[in-house]
Amino acid sequence: MQQKYTTGTAFLEALRDAGVSYLFVNLGSDHPALIESLAQVNQEQNKFPQVITCPHEMVALSAAHGYAQVTGRPQAVIVHVECGTQNLGGAIHNAAKGRVPVLVFAGASPYTQENELLGSRNEFIHWIQDVRDQRGIVRGYVKYDNEIRTGANVKQLVYRSLQIAQSNPKGPVYLMGPREVMEEETEPVTLNSDLWQPISPSALPSQGVRDIVSDLLKAENPLIVTSYLGRSNGAVEELTRLCNRLAIPVVESVPSYMNFPTDNPLHCGYQWTNAQNELLSEADVVLVIDSDVPWIPSGNKPSEESTVYYIDVDPLKTQMPLWYIPSKRFFAADSGVALQQLNEYLDFLDDADVPARGERRERIARVHERQRSQWTEEETGREHEITPAYLTACVRELLDDNTIVLSEGISNFDTICRHLRLTKPGTLLSSGGGSLGWHGGAAIGVKLAMPYKTIISLVGDGTYMFSVPSSVHWIARKYQTPFLTVIYNNGGWKSPKLSTLAVHPEGVAKRTDTFFTKFDPGSDLEKIAEAAGGAFAKSVEDPRQLKDVLREALAEVQNGHPAVVNVRLPHH
Repeated sequence: MQQKYTTGTAFLEALRDAGVSYLFVNLGSDHPALIESLAQVNQEQNKFPQVITCPHEMVALSAAHGYAQVTGRPQAVIVHVECGTQNLGGAIHNAAKGRVPVLVFAGASPYTQENELLGSRNEFIHWIQDVRDQRGIVRGYVKYDNEIRTGANVKQLVYRSLQIAQSNPKGPVYLMGPREVMEEETEPVTLNSDLWQPISPSALPSQGVRDIVSDLLKAENPLIVTSYLGRSNGAVEELTRLCNRLAIPVVESVPSYMNFPTDNPLHCGYQWTNAQNELLSEADVVLVIDSDVPWIPSGNKPSEESTVYYIDVDPLKTQMPLWYIPSKRFFAADSGVALQQLNEYLDFLDDADVPARGERRERIARVHERQRSQWTEEETGREHEITPAYLTACVRELLDDNTIVLSEGISNFDTICRHLRLTKPGTLLSSGGGSLGWHGGAAIGVKLAMPYKTIISLVGDGTYMFSVPSSVHWIARKYQTPFLTVIYNNGGWKSPKLSTLAVHPEGVAKRTDTFFTKFDPGSDLEKIAEAAGGAFAKSVEDPRQLKDVLREALAEVQNGHPAVVNVRLPHH
């Protein structure tokens, strides 16, 4: 029996030809055309992107997010009409703020109701799920949205969507298509997807290169601040080369990647709050590269006499209504390209024009060593309780060059960065956004992309629950994507408590210890993963048992079984 060639078939072909490997799907009544096409291809043993069934949309988009972070290649997420679109939840925020390319497709309620066309309304939900502006649900977060109206140009729409998603600043895109359109018979069209490549990375203007280098060479106390430069391994290498040459210290501000080797004497730690950073206050030239929030000016900022340069693929942050960092110059440029330009310009200068800066190098190295000494002291174990610093130091002992760490510790974010002491690009990932629960799906996506890597997620207890762990660990077992989750369980949401104390340090909430953030009674969170995905699940509270339990869990992961260790910390 000859099968029909529909808009749905053409849509799936376009994704395949554009390099999409996985479809992270949560299917519904709007997807019969896609299901039929996928079944047809499966029967004929042709190749379409592999379907990953995801019982929750947040997990689906987070998985696509993680895959794209480590490969640079966008994947597709398929959800059910406006309900599934809304159930993407904070994952669409994370993809937008983290500048991660992904294509989201949602069906739409049929637009006929008397069987005028194949796919016409035949279920009561087709009326209930018909809304006025389905695309508007995500319009504030996506770079592009459109509706598929015919199979005649569906491939062009897919290629254009992916071209936009992959062009800087990268981000999610959204397509929707009603049932009738996706069921429509159409003629096969062959297009060359190579003609829809993303925009090439942008560079600094030549005068900008000269100005930046000139000011860096004249500076007595230069400083570089970054947050997500580590999206590109090459950018990390170029930054290291520049800093080593000119003896420039680096401070990471709320990093979402490993941006600069922590064992380099020029690495001068992290900043998270509005406490004044001494290096920042003393800097006469500050080069900000790839950072949405390089400092919090209510209490931490450069001096008014300092010169600031700002380099980012999105230097105006037009999606942030309130944002400004007064700078001498703003440059829309790819960080890797820009740093390569700066290094190449320095290569052409005479050695006499590039002083060694030995005194500054030694001074910064002393700052670096003082920090590391303090961090080491924080890792000292306590007899009767496990501290976050000690836990992170124990996790550090599990790491090798084949490990990728996903960090979503929130109130322990700083602790995790300081005590992991990572030195290799690509070994640390965070969502880049502010919606919690990314880590579970992201770990699945990273493992699908790099099955030979060991994946470890470090998360808070609140964050773990946000991740929909029942869905996460069902998927992990079904698709053989084992990873280790370590829960920093402090018995509640510590971050809202800290936020309240920062605004009301002597308020009623503090005096009465009423923050509404405690998770009492406590839960055996690890058991969710055991029940849903057959995961190795253990809880540990005794510091003397911690290392053995972590090693046991890692061995399970390396033998193909997901594992969750619920580490009970002092109550927040």
